[in-house]
Amino acid sequence: MAIKFRLGLIINPLAGLGGSVGLKGSDGQAEQALALGAVPQAMNRAETTLTELLALKSQFEVYTVAGDMGENVCKQLGLSYQIIYKPKASPSTAQDTELAAQALVDAKVDLILFAGGDGTARNICHVVAEKTTVLGIPAGVKIHSGVYAISPTAAGKLVAKLVAGELVSLDSADVMDIDEEAFRQGIVKARRFGEMRIPAQLRYVQSVKAGGQESDELVLADLAAYVSEQMEDNVRYVMGSGSTVAAIMQELGLDNTLLGVDVVENGQLIAQDVTADQLFSLIDGYPSQLIITLIGGQGHVFGRGNQQLSPKVIRCLGRSNIQVIATKEKLEQLQGRPLLADTGDTALDHELAGLINILTGYNDYVMYRLGWEEEE
Repeated sequence: MAIKFRLGLIINPLAGLGGSVGLKGSDGQAEQALALGAVPQAMNRAETTLTELLALKSQFEVYTVAGDMGENVCKQLGLSYQIIYKPKASPSTAQDTELAAQALVDAKVDLILFAGGDGTARNICHVVAEKTTVLGIPAGVKIHSGVYAISPTAAGKLVAKLVAGELVSLDSADVMDIDEEAFRQGIVKARRFGEMRIPAQLRYVQSVKAGGQESDELVLADLAAYVSEQMEDNVRYVMGSGSTVAAIMQELGLDNTLLGVDVVENGQLIAQDVTADQLFSLIDGYPSQLIITLIGGQGHVFGRGNQQLSPKVIRCLGRSNIQVIATKEKLEQLQGRPLLADTGDTALDHELAGLINILTGYNDYVMYRLGWEEEE
């Protein structure tokens, strides 16, 4: 009888709750996020990953945590699983994540698959370090760490390769996190908390986020001037997060939420730091456009720090009303890798994929690919 692959699974059910309601994170904010109408997404994202493994389910056994931290998703998908830990609290805590990770190490699993954000990665790194191989399913608001797949689907495809016995190289990746209190005030203070061993497949695993301000201020100023000149009357402009978009807001003389989403119409700020629901109500039935940039080093356009741009909002806007802006230097950091969309809606990610025009300076556009091409 063949030996089954031993897959460890931990889900942080509270991961990412703060994103759609503009809280810039979930650490210590779960109760407030739920009160504002946030809907838990981590279990759905883990389900998306595990669905990629269903054809191979006879070849692996899941070792997981009771309840929402893993058991319920395995039961829903009909996977063979064993419970190795039961949470001590409800809702579960960071301590539960660490104790579950230790139980998986003790169980000598082949891979620890976990769903969460940078806080979850920190918790697991605190226990695991490089004792075993890990892979993150992106489910948090802020994901700076290099231990995460580019999307839940990509995580599933990569784990499927491991389960099927394909040769996959391993590498060490940094675990990064930021101060969420400073983050909510528009200040990014990221630091390295360690590293963990991951399957090293560039196609599926994201890079560590590159920090810092744009270095070429003249190019950024030209880009901002051009966008502001092209803005039309009676159109609602959804201004995404990041320093590149902030330059446009500065050009317009408007206050800006560096790490949030604002709405501008006729040169005036009509809404600031909006939630997903607020944003939809502002653009539904109105001529609207989105101005957005990408995360330097990673290439994510959607799904990292801007969950206010929900699938419902993006579909309401339409692909033709999305303007991506970035300096050529920022694009060159990707070294040919495509831009990425991880909206939480796989069908929408496919709809967004393809060549897009990116504004890189004053009336200066380049064509660049959004999304990976499907494998044969």
